[in-house]
Amino acid sequence: MNTRLEHKLAAARKYRSVIRFFENHRSLLGSTEHRALAITALTRAERRLTRVTKTIVALRGALQRREARRLANAPPKVAICRVFGSRYCDQALKVAWCESHHSTTARNGQYLGLFQMGWSERRLFGHGQKAHQQAIAAHKYFVLSGRDWSPWSCKPWYGYS
Repeated sequence: MNTRLEHKLAAARKYRSVIRFFENHRSLLGSTEHRALAITALTRAERRLTRVTKTIVALRGALQRREARRLANAPPKVAICRVFGSRYCDQALKVAWCESHHSTTARNGQYLGLFQMGWSERRLFGHGQKAHQQAIAAHKYFVLSGRDWSPWSCKPWYGYS
């Protein structure tokens, strides 16, 4: 699908360049000698650009849906690093390991999931069965708390594996 998208993007660039050419050479559209060919070429480029643009939108949507499905089913370590980014990946992995040993089904009383969020935090920030959903909720909480891990009893600098 990526290759097909690349071909469609290249085609769109080509059609845009044809349209720009005629915008910069308006005299061809008014010329008695070249008018018929110029109008035909411009009209064809505009129609094809419209059609290829619709295809590009559809292909991008399909790729985004595929990526969303892949992310939704990602293992905990991958999901955590994707959500927290490279800057906080290691820290988030350490906190999640301490809290749940990277288990999405971990439970300790009211505390659930990878980051052992309580019921009020889950209500505010969300929760889900998948690692990606739990990582998103924990990241929201992390950002709102000032990116300092203060809401968690486990801290990344405590040296967990």
